[in-house]
Amino acid sequence: MANPRNLMTVSRQFAFCMKGRSYSTSKPDVGFIGLGNMGYGMANNLLSKGYKVTAYDVDSTVVDKIKSKGAVATSCSIDVFSAADVLITMLPNNDIVQSVYSSTALDNARKSAVFIDCSTISPSISQKLANEVSDRDKNSSFVDAPVSGGVNAANAGTLTIMVGAKNKDVFSKAKNILEAVGKNVIHCGDVGSGQAVKLCNNMLLAISMIGTSEAMNLGKNLGLDPNLLASVLSSSTGRCWSVDTYNSVPGVMKNVPSSNGYAG
Repeated sequence: MANPRNLMTVSRQFAFCMKGRSYSTSKPDVGFIGLGNMGYGMANNLLSKGYKVTAYDVDSTVVDKIKSKGAVATSCSIDVFSAADVLITMLPNNDIVQSVYSSTALDNARKSAVFIDCSTISPSISQKLANEVSDRDKNSSFVDAPVSGGVNAANAGTLTIMVGAKNKDVFSKAKNILEAVGKNVIHCGDVGSGQAVKLCNNMLLAISMIGTSEAMNLGKNLGLDPNLLASVLSSSTGRCWSVDTYNSVPGVMKNVPSSNGYAG
C-alpha cells in the first residue's frame, strides 16, 4: 500500500511543475506559418489562450522569438503540417501561399485537419487550394480568412476576420480558433468569399488613405498644425479609419507605421 505522505509529496511536486503552464489537452494542436508583422501577434495570442503552437518562418530570428513565448519551433514548413490539427498560414502573396501548400506538405498533414489561410490572396487561389485539400483528404477542410485591423489589432487580438467556408460546420471549426486572434469573425460565404470581401475593403481603404494623405498635406501647406487638423477631422464628416486610427502623417499618432519610419 502506498504511503500517503509519499503521495502528497508527488502531488505537490506535480503541481509545482505545472505552475504557470496553461496548455489545454482539450484544444487542438495549432500550426502557424508566417510570423511577420501580423502573424507574430496572432501566434502569440494563440499561445496566451492556451493553445500549443508549432511555428515556422523563413526568418529564424522571429522563430526564436516566438519560441521564447512557448511555441514549438521548426526549421521546415512541412514539419508544421505534420504537427497540426489546425494549420494557419499568414503569408505575403499568391506564389508563397501556393508553394507552402505543396503536395509534399499536404501528404504530411494530419487527417481531418482544418486549414486556415489568413493571407490576402486571389479568391481563385483560395478555391484551388480548397480543392487540393479536399482531394487529398475528404475529411479535411480549407477556409480563407483574411484579416483587417493592422498590426495593433493583430497584437491585441481584436482583428476583423472575413471567412470563406463551404458550410456552417466548417466555419464553426475555424471560428473556434479564430476567436483567439480576432474580435469579429464573420462567415462571408463559400471559399473565396472572404478574399472577395477583403479586396473590396482594401480598395476602399486605399482610396480613403490617399484622400487622408492629400487632405493632411493640403492642411500642412496652408499652415495648419497636423495634430489639430487630425483631431478636427476625427470628429467631422471626413472621419475615417485612415484619419483616426492609422494616420499617415508622422508624429500625429503613436504606434502606427507613419511614426515608425513607415515600417510595419
